[in-house]
Amino acid sequence: MTDHASEAAARDAAQTGASPVCPLLRVEHLSIGFKMYDPAAPYFRARKVEVPVIRDLALTVRAGELLAVVGASGSGKTLLADALLGRFEPNARVAGDIWFEGWRCDAAELARLRGRGISLVPQGVDSLDPLMRVGEQVVGACGRGRAGRERRRARTARMRELFDAYGLAAEVERMYPYELSGGMARRVLLMCALMDEPRLIVADEPTPGLDMDLAVHALRDLRAFADAGGGVLLITHDLELALRVADRVAVFRAGTVVEETASANFAAPELLAHPFSRALWHAMPEHDFAAARGGEGER
Repeated sequence: MTDHASEAAARDAAQTGASPVCPLLRVEHLSIGFKMYDPAAPYFRARKVEVPVIRDLALTVRAGELLAVVGASGSGKTLLADALLGRFEPNARVAGDIWFEGWRCDAAELARLRGRGISLVPQGVDSLDPLMRVGEQVVGACGRGRAGRERRRARTARMRELFDAYGLAAEVERMYPYELSGGMARRVLLMCALMDEPRLIVADEPTPGLDMDLAVHALRDLRAFADAGGGVLLITHDLELALRVADRVAVFRAGTVVEETASANFAAPELLAHPFSRALWHAMPEHDFAAARGGEGER
């Protein structure tokens, strides 16, 4: 697979004056746990303990790059997406650093960037409000008075640009989510993420429920965003699909990234450094779901 990242990063740096080696997103030593009553203790004698979910996680996303975070369902990948958007439960305990465009961000700064510098494509199409027309959801709240009217006009024009770019007819504006096909609904979610022209898109399992053609199309839309100079963090359990579009893959296991490597290295197991990465290679359908051999299993 062609690596788009280096050329795009250099182009982005030339336009913005940034260093070409400065990632769009950098996560260092991120750990997240939750303070809760010990589930293993007797009910009336349980004490509060901290249950770790993400441990010492590190990854980077550069401008012009699509990084796939691949791991099993339930391994904490969605919690990573929430952390990048500054969304933490009250009982969360967070340590580590998140840098965006060279600036270290706390939860408040990440929340400020949400929907602006960083946008989310959520897991399910049920994220769309079933009682609100598509156009209203994409445009979003605009406020009142003259300023609100001007903002609505500008955002409506932006929405129609996106409709044209993603092949949706004008009448879709008046539809409700239940009237959309799965592929149309996924594109609406992507357009909601693109409305404020973000620099980074976090796509959390954007393809479940889609047939292969629609899933590939959805990922190509994300690939196109990266090729235009943005960054994409694709969170998925589907390694086969991820390898179609990703520049690099971060292999996620037990709450951390055990290996971050070029997609091309999944051409052969000997190119992969971690035993779990090699186990994933052996489990891919084109490798006949072969059992891991020679100590390459999960550890």
